[in-house]
Amino acid sequence: MPLALDATTAAHIGDRAEQQDRVTILPSQRARGTALVILADGAGGYTGGAAAAQQVVATAGQLFEGFCPKTDSAARLLAEIVDEAHTVIKLNRLLTEEEPHSTFVAMVLQPNRADWAHVGDSRLYHFRDASLKSRTPDHSLVEQMIRAGELKESDRKTFPSKNMLLQAIGGPETPEPTLAGTAPLQAGDTFLLCSDGLWDYFTESELSKVLSMLPPRKAAETLISSARVRARGRGDNCSLALVKLAEANTTT
Repeated sequence: MPLALDATTAAHIGDRAEQQDRVTILPSQRARGTALVILADGAGGYTGGAAAAQQVVATAGQLFEGFCPKTDSAARLLAEIVDEAHTVIKLNRLLTEEEPHSTFVAMVLQPNRADWAHVGDSRLYHFRDASLKSRTPDHSLVEQMIRAGELKESDRKTFPSKNMLLQAIGGPETPEPTLAGTAPLQAGDTFLLCSDGLWDYFTESELSKVLSMLPPRKAAETLISSARVRARGRGDNCSLALVKLAEANTTT
C-alpha cells in the first residue's frame, strides 16, 4: 500500500536571548519520495552556538544535494555530514574566542525505509501508532550513568551535570555518530526529532498520546505550547521536526 507523508517543523526561542536551534526538512531534487530531516542545537558563546548549528544544517544541505539513493548509502551520507561539519566548525574556532559546538540528529527518509544518526542529546523518537519502537540514546553523562545502572531515570532532571555532553559536533574530540534505521515503513509510523528544550518536559507516553491523536501541525503546536507552560519562564530554545506516514488515498 502506498504511503502518504505529512510533515512539519516548529521552534520557539524559549526564555533565551537568542535562538540557537536550527531545524529543517529538505526534499530531494534527484529522487522522488526522498527527504532529509535535520535538527541541530548549538551552544558555546553568545553567537557561536547559532553559527555552529547553522553550519551543521548548511553542510547537510550541501551534501544531500548530491545524494542518489540508487548508488549512495544513507548511513555514509549522515556520517559524512558529521565529519565535514565538525571540521569546518573546528576551523572557525581559530577565528574567534568562542567555543562553538552543536548537537545533531538527522534522518534520511526514502519510500520504504528511514535511516538516522545523532550526536549529542537531540533525539529521534520512532513511534508506530501509539507504541514507541525506539529512541536515540543521548551522548551525555547522565544517560551513560542511567544505562550503567548508576542513576535512576527519575533522577535525570535533578542530576547536577544533566547537560554535560560526551560528544558534540565542533567539540574537543572527533564525534562518532550513532547510526540506526528501520525498514519497511508502515502506515502509522511517526518520527519525532527534537532538541532537549522540548523532550525534557515530556514522558514517552505523553509524546505517544499527542502524536497518535493529532495531525503533525496540531501536535507540534501542542507540544511547543505545553513545553512553554511547563518551563515556567525558564525554558531553553525548543525545536522539533515531525514526520507521520499514513495510507495514501489512491481513489480518483
